[in-house]
Amino acid sequence: MTEPVKTTPLNKQHRNLGALMAPFGGWDMPIQYEGIIAEHRWCREQAALFDICHMGEFHFKGDIVSSGLEDLFTFSIKAIPEGRSKYGFLLNEKGCIVDDLIVFRLADDEVMIVVNAATAPNDFKVIKSRLTTGQLSDITANTAKLDLQGPLSREVLVELLGEWVSGIPYFRFVEHDLLGSPAIVSRTGYTGELGYEIFLPADKVVELWDILLKDDRVKPAGLGARDVLRLEMGYSLYGNDIDETTTPLEADLGAFVKLDKQFVGNEALLSEKNKLSGRIKVPFRVTSRRTPRHGFGIYDGDKKIGEVTSGVFSPMLGCGIGLGYVETAYSALDTVLSIRQDRTTMDAVVCSLPFYDKGSLRS
Repeated sequence: MTEPVKTTPLNKQHRNLGALMAPFGGWDMPIQYEGIIAEHRWCREQAALFDICHMGEFHFKGDIVSSGLEDLFTFSIKAIPEGRSKYGFLLNEKGCIVDDLIVFRLADDEVMIVVNAATAPNDFKVIKSRLTTGQLSDITANTAKLDLQGPLSREVLVELLGEWVSGIPYFRFVEHDLLGSPAIVSRTGYTGELGYEIFLPADKVVELWDILLKDDRVKPAGLGARDVLRLEMGYSLYGNDIDETTTPLEADLGAFVKLDKQFVGNEALLSEKNKLSGRIKVPFRVTSRRTPRHGFGIYDGDKKIGEVTSGVFSPMLGCGIGLGYVETAYSALDTVLSIRQDRTTMDAVVCSLPFYDKGSLRS
């Protein structure tokens, strides 16, 4: 029996704005409003507002070390200073990715864990099963999340909330009263632009959404634009580029794995690191305006050497770009590839990340 599609508190607002809606991760989400390209460009030049209420949030309170929380992820939670956040992975015993996530250090004995929508129920079950003490709560239903992204996002929020917003460095956050309720304003995002993620009570999100959209510098953007934006930065999407069949090392995401600490999957990754892996994820740039798609084959001549996991046409670069797994022998920079599906063929070259490097991310 198919589970009903969930809706965010902003579903009515999206429909009133004429958004194209579609299921994503079990949720009814806006794909676009006026158009993916227009929304993408607005985010690159102004400030785009995204409904990200579908993401999962867990709250943990207890001793970080004795509870077992410290051994759950590929990074050290006890090393995260209060007011900062860290990106990394929850792995299984084989070293494969159960989910990618961000942990926010709220206090010495308190964190918030933000996970992907489709994996949230399983994530909670896995994390809960590995804890020995402490209190883990799923606060998703009561927590809303808005992302304001773009080079003008700082001045928009400074005018709305106060000068304190301008003092938040990258990957840090501030707990602050917002619309009469406790909220978190975090200098993080998924677009490559200066931006903020705002966590607040679900019953306050419609009010904040409406207030932000009264600003002429702010327009709503859907998941279509968000996908193009994240791929121009080379950010991986769970379910496409990474999943429980891939390890962080195969995904070329070893920078987010602290191999000298204990965590579930550590031994498997150490073993993998000491062997020649059969495949690795590479970024590639198409030599034309053609668009590679998820599932297209990657070839060297007539030999299939891999598969595309994500691909789009990049408005900023004027060509197709993508991510895909190839045999390691074909992963060197400037390696020539052929992308094929049925009668569609396009030439591509392995390149470096990010694809687009002129964003305002660290402004």
